[in-house]
This record gives sequence, C-alpha cells and structure tokens, in this order.
Amino acid sequence: MNEQELLKSLALLRSEHRDLDAAIEALTGAGSVDQLQVARLKKRKLRLKDQIAIIEDTLLPDIIA
Repeated sequence: MNEQELLKSLALLRSEHRDLDAAIEALTGAGSVDQLQVARLKKRKLRLKDQIAIIEDTLLPDIIA
C-alpha cells in the first residue's frame, strides 16, 4: 500500500474506533447492559487499536538515535 492508502485506512480505522467507543458508552450508560455484547465491542475496539498502531508504525518508522 502506498502512503495515501495507508492514511485513508488509518482515518477509517480511527473513525470506527471512535464509533465503537460511543457504542460501548451508550450500552453501559443504558439501564440494561448486555455484558457479552459489550465484551465483543471492546475486543473489536482493541483489534482496531492494534491495526491503527501497525499502520502508524509503517508511516512513522523508528529512528534509532
């Protein structure tokens, strides 16, 4: 993937991550909490976070001082 595609993917993943955060917040804030659904959403959110980190590492390589 080129840099433009990576940046686009990064933006989409960050957006989905924020959406999941809002969904989790809404579910936990509601009176009836489905713990299984919340756990699934949290796992999905963690996978997205890992994917975001991988793309960020690709875009910003480590510089050894």
